[in-house]
Amino acid sequence: MSRVDAVRAAVRGARTAQQWDPLGAMGSRPLAVLLGAAGVLWALLVSVFDRDVVGSPTLSALTVLLLGASGAVVIASSSPFRAPFPRWAYVLHVVLLGAASAASVAAQWGPDRNALNDFMCLLTATGIVTVAPYRPWRDLAVGGLVLAAVDAAAWGTAAAMFPHQVPVSVAAFLAAAPTLVLTAASVVFAWTFGGLAERVQIRAGSYSVARAERDGIAARVQQDRSVILARDVAPFFAELRTREVITDADRARARSIADGIRQAMVADADRTWLEYAVAVEGGSAESVDDPDGLIATLDTDQRTVVRTFLRAALGAATVDPARFRATVRRSREPGAPPDRVEVRTELAVDDSDVGIHRTFDPYFAVLRVTFPDLDVAVRPSSLALRFSYDQH
Repeated sequence: MSRVDAVRAAVRGARTAQQWDPLGAMGSRPLAVLLGAAGVLWALLVSVFDRDVVGSPTLSALTVLLLGASGAVVIASSSPFRAPFPRWAYVLHVVLLGAASAASVAAQWGPDRNALNDFMCLLTATGIVTVAPYRPWRDLAVGGLVLAAVDAAAWGTAAAMFPHQVPVSVAAFLAAAPTLVLTAASVVFAWTFGGLAERVQIRAGSYSVARAERDGIAARVQQDRSVILARDVAPFFAELRTREVITDADRARARSIADGIRQAMVADADRTWLEYAVAVEGGSAESVDDPDGLIATLDTDQRTVVRTFLRAALGAATVDPARFRATVRRSREPGAPPDRVEVRTELAVDDSDVGIHRTFDPYFAVLRVTFPDLDVAVRPSSLALRFSYDQH
């Protein structure tokens, strides 16, 4: 395996379920919101009404606040418009949960005999589950082990300071067990999903996408040439058959038709796949401003995502394909690498900003994962996108 292949394999192994299936992760986000809100509510009710030890109200309040902050981090970072879920947010989530676990034990420092009100053992476990679609399996494993160790240390220390019938080692294990179990389940999910998605993508990218694009371009070229033959060539030949003498005007007309066919063939050869995609959906190939043909440097994944969005956007009842505009240029952002390409598109949409979001949010989620710097400007009757990528 070459160095490039090894790097690509490592990148694929680090991809998350959100990156493989952005729409699926978008659909699972309400579960993360629900689990976060339910955990905060449970912690609040138990802290107020169901504690064996009065403890410290201040530390109990701190526990609830730390849980709320952890949930807020997950809810904000799992948004499809902030995808992909960043590592720093995951680390902060784990740190907040670990701090909440320690604060919970400290808040009820004393001979606590009711295991049912030790809610943090389960909340650290569900905290890993909520981020399973957003981080690779290695991160999930490390975070889960850290939280399990914090749980074991906190409850083990409490059991050692206030002995009861349960040995310290057993108390520590029982505190860590829920997090260990659900972490293992999350790791298996992330690892299995990534492997299956990679195999499906390799098969699809190897023939289906390339074949569909090649066949679509060929069909468009054939259609354009058939139009020229039916509109110009066939009527001209039909006229010549009725004449006994070919005049200079006929020769000039023949040269004009030949020049037109030659120009059309040259234009077909110079067109990019984006121009064909726009033309197929009812737009004008001239609406794509890409003099250097840079859009051809998109890889298969990126091209598929862009083409899918264009098909959906230009085919929508509220969009006027004739007013579509796209500009492709080398990036001029300060510090951008020389092979960086920037794409800007503009669409005229006969809808409100709320309606535009309702129609295109799923596509924005996929575009955001594919192009992390995606900028979406939604205004009434207008939609503009800007993203960039490195040439492949």
